[in-house]
Amino acid sequence: MKHFYNTLFLNNRFFYYLGGIALFFIVGFFIPLFFEVTKVVLFMLSILVLIDILILYRAKEAITVNRYLPERLSNGDVNKISMQLKSFYNFKSHLSIIEELPYQFQKRDFIFNLKLSNKEEKTIYYDLNPTERGTYLFGNVNVYVSSPLQLATRKYILGKEKEIKCYPSFLKLREFDFRAFNNDAISYGSKKIRRIGHSLEFEQIKEYVSGDDIRSLNWKATAKRNQLMINQYVEEKSQPVYSIIDKGRAMQMHFNNLSLLDYAINATLAISNVVLRKHDKAGMLSFSKNLEDLVVAEKRNSQMSLISEALYNIKTDFSESDFSTLYTVVKRKITQRSLLILYTNFETMDGLNRQLPYLRALAKNHLVLIIFFENTELEALTTSKKDDILSIYDSIIAEKFLFEKKSIVKELKKYGIQSVLTKPENLSGDTINKYLELKSRGLF
Repeated sequence: MKHFYNTLFLNNRFFYYLGGIALFFIVGFFIPLFFEVTKVVLFMLSILVLIDILILYRAKEAITVNRYLPERLSNGDVNKISMQLKSFYNFKSHLSIIEELPYQFQKRDFIFNLKLSNKEEKTIYYDLNPTERGTYLFGNVNVYVSSPLQLATRKYILGKEKEIKCYPSFLKLREFDFRAFNNDAISYGSKKIRRIGHSLEFEQIKEYVSGDDIRSLNWKATAKRNQLMINQYVEEKSQPVYSIIDKGRAMQMHFNNLSLLDYAINATLAISNVVLRKHDKAGMLSFSKNLEDLVVAEKRNSQMSLISEALYNIKTDFSESDFSTLYTVVKRKITQRSLLILYTNFETMDGLNRQLPYLRALAKNHLVLIIFFENTELEALTTSKKDDILSIYDSIIAEKFLFEKKSIVKELKKYGIQSVLTKPENLSGDTINKYLELKSRGLF
């Protein structure tokens, strides 16, 4: 009986009719005929309500719902969800479906209205765009059913609660794969070039000719042959590429509901996938006060899973970043020359100058690529219409900050440090393009 009362609701139509009957009763005090007619109408309404309740509850489970959720959600992307509904009522039923979405979406009016005939099936599709990593709890599916009379409503609580983890953006990996492997054929040609490098992969000893690197001279062989001989090495095909994510407060800013930190995490997953497909070694680490989440650069089948789990578990309080700790740990743990892709954000030259000594120290042993962000809101401010003096001042200040960003690029270039200044939404694509450019130029 308790379940019956908890699932039964009277519709607005019933209360409208009841309000009209109340008005007729008032009129009936002055006109007795109206009073008698109204009593009959009230009796008929009561009978119709009872009939409506009876036909709604005659079947135990007359509505079924199958909700199809992905195994995991992709952060910052559009994720497709579907629900399949079927009715076993003998009449055309009116349904209102309320989906209990995870609290992260903050949607309280997520309602679908539709009609279903006997044994008719319909599928509802909708999109979700998560903007933070973590666990998302999907609740029940609440279905409110009314008959054609629409005087009463029966509530069904269907579907099971399910927790789904939201991982860094993996839905766009195929798109970036396509772009990366198209890039070979279009931008850099299809001719394979054999490069001679200085890796530990020894090939042969040969006679010295003008132009050879004298650092590779083999003095023992030179003494035996009485002429200059050098060691020749082949280029090492699997180069280490580390994505380094700054978890400090500079990465706390949000654009399009996604923080700079999450943009960097999504880009790390995308570039790691391309790096592995290009037969290089992919690794990553993150830092703020301390260095954390280290995944050593390798080229194994499980590497993407390791990187994805490490990215999913990144947590931060957005404290001040310590670049001295980054330099110390990188020098100790990354001994082979590598491409270091550092995701951070500098808003002013002063901010860069505080960290520049550590970046220059890293650049002595590694190829350093700094990725930082354009402030798209400042760009919009400079192009907006100026209606008063205050808006002109705001525009001038915004242009000053944008100029400082370009000055940072020039300052880094002066010390041989590669950089990319990009919009947050273009981060993954611009990072991949820069990696392909550096690889084609043989800089690492």
